[in-house]
Amino acid sequence: MGIGLAAGFLSGVLGVGGGILIVPLLVAGVAYEPKPAMATSLAAILLTAIAAAASHAQAGNVAWRDAALIGLPAIGGAVLGAWLHQRITARNVTLAFAGFLLITAVKLAL
Repeated sequence: MGIGLAAGFLSGVLGVGGGILIVPLLVAGVAYEPKPAMATSLAAILLTAIAAAASHAQAGNVAWRDAALIGLPAIGGAVLGAWLHQRITARNVTLAFAGFLLITAVKLAL
């Protein structure tokens, strides 16, 4: 429950995807294997995103046209990514995720 609370809080406040928090905490803190951690995180983020988006929409902060322009093509990317995820090793998925986190951290720090 602590993982979910932290991910939901950061998603609502910072707009950060919960996977950046949920996946490492599931792997390091709860001993999930990387692939199930990523899939579980995606399912949990669906619920978090709905709640946070509804709250922001109620405040009038959502640019719906832009959200659709980003979200609709992302569906295709998600399907392709999930397909690829099933075909590469857990080690390669983990290294790719770690690289993504490293690049993101450096960009945020600059």
